[in-house]
Amino acid sequence: MQTLKKAIKKAVKETGIDKALKQESAVFLWEEVVGKTVSTATEAKKVENGVLLIKTQSPTWRQELYMQKEEIIKKINRKIGSRAIKEIRFI
Repeated sequence: MQTLKKAIKKAVKETGIDKALKQESAVFLWEEVVGKTVSTATEAKKVENGVLLIKTQSPTWRQELYMQKEEIIKKINRKIGSRAIKEIRFI
């Protein structure tokens, strides 16, 4: 007999919800990944199809973060434990 935990894990994986949950966790991990200074000037809005949408306070922040985008994606995916985030779009 399966434990409830194993049954839930299996159901989540079989339905594909695990991928969506991992992607969405990027929103909640944003501050931890980029730090307090950056997170006070930005807001993680949502994830759609592997694209993390980040609202920035100014064009200066948008440009600075764009230059660091690949490194930020690597850090987020490392925290998540998968390659759930493929792109970051700064608005």
